[in-house]
Amino acid sequence: MGVIGILLAGWSSNNKYSLIGAMRSGAQIVSYELSVGLSLITMCVLAGSMQFSTIVEAQRDGWFIFTGHIPSVIAFVIFLIASTAETNRGPFDLPEAESELTAGFHTEYSGIKFAFFFLAEYMNMFIVASIAATVFWGGWMPLHVGGWGSFNHIMDLIPPFFWYFGKTAVIIFIMMWFKWTFPRLRIDQLLTLEWKYLLPINLVNVLLMALIVMMGWHF
Repeated sequence: MGVIGILLAGWSSNNKYSLIGAMRSGAQIVSYELSVGLSLITMCVLAGSMQFSTIVEAQRDGWFIFTGHIPSVIAFVIFLIASTAETNRGPFDLPEAESELTAGFHTEYSGIKFAFFFLAEYMNMFIVASIAATVFWGGWMPLHVGGWGSFNHIMDLIPPFFWYFGKTAVIIFIMMWFKWTFPRLRIDQLLTLEWKYLLPINLVNVLLMALIVMMGWHF
């Protein structure tokens, strides 16, 4: 649904730069949705459920980023890269490349309509960060370390509200760090990264996680 809004915005502007930006955004979002979905499927295999509350409850004694071994770390890194591309944030901000397309699909918009585009972008960042915090970092569950009773008790004193929003804020910071650190990719590099690297790695990772769960190697 997010793609349709951007495509319509670019096409209805009657501006060739806006249309190119919208087409880039459509190709980018449709491509990287596959990696986002497969990395989430990897964690659903580990949890044995697709329900958020069950996934969080399964992380009571340890977050999946730690208990799921290497496949969960790979899934988290891929989710972070792909969701950054999904939200059109740098270094994947090709639909809004100022040096090439002036401002991309929202070139012809101003005022409240322009504000809606930016509000949607930052809401997207919060949503993908909160999903990552819920699925990989235990949601509102505190940090527990096996055998550290007093440490775990101190962690339990921090309200779940702060755990959840703190984790989400850290992931948003990492996404912003991406933008500040890496230069913008070319459109061919962007699509090569997804189709030649992230997607095959993700497919192998799902099989690896299924093997770990089937053999009972996770803890």
